[in-house]
Amino acid sequence: MSTVHLTVTGETATLVLDNPGKLNAIDLGMWQQLAGKVATISADPAIRCVVIRGAGQDAFAAGGDLEEFVTGRATLEQALHYHGQVAAALNAIADCPHPTVALIQGACIGGGLEIAGVCDLRISGESARFGAPINKLGFSMYPGEMEGLLKLAGAAVMKEILLEGRILTATEAYEKGLVTRVVPDGQVEDEAYATARRIGAGAPLVAGWHKQWIRRLQSGKPLNDEEKAASFAFLDTEDYQEGLAAFLEKRKPVFKAR
Repeated sequence: MSTVHLTVTGETATLVLDNPGKLNAIDLGMWQQLAGKVATISADPAIRCVVIRGAGQDAFAAGGDLEEFVTGRATLEQALHYHGQVAAALNAIADCPHPTVALIQGACIGGGLEIAGVCDLRISGESARFGAPINKLGFSMYPGEMEGLLKLAGAAVMKEILLEGRILTATEAYEKGLVTRVVPDGQVEDEAYATARRIGAGAPLVAGWHKQWIRRLQSGKPLNDEEKAASFAFLDTEDYQEGLAAFLEKRKPVFKAR
């Protein structure tokens, strides 16, 4: 039965996309679960990083579950509802205050690529495959789902993916900016969780602020004086004092997110 598993180990949460026999293709219920579980994680201040992956090693997620499109996305009303749920899940990931890491093995296609695209970092195995060949299925990518990939890789890459419908290798995806890092297949899990640990070793408030300011600067609008002042909010935090003290005392800092 399709589901999204949530486990928490220490300060790292893991979300697993699981649709047995369908290469983890994502159905409507999974999109809804994903949005709900990301909301739960976002509200937990003890979490330092979120890893999103597919069950097994054959796929991150091979797109949407096309079988339910016949009856569950057959009308305009159904399509708006369905893709509204997809967009809600993607927005939840993009807006998560904790850093997110996509652990990518095998097929990362369509909806799977959309999920990976809104994560902060993407760690891929060498044999992973990327694309969205929906031009061969006769439907277009919903604009609310295209937005994250467009911001990540730009218009030229999106046109190549959507107009040709070509499947990219991990190396090609890296060269086009779709992937953060490519490692041997046998090392991808270790590298993704090592990435999560490196993130977790930093100050969590700072991680959230970096995500916030990167997004703000992408708007292209200059910062006003109030925003410039707000960028120094770290001066009033215990973690800032701890970070400086730890550096001067030549020890590892212990951050408490306050």
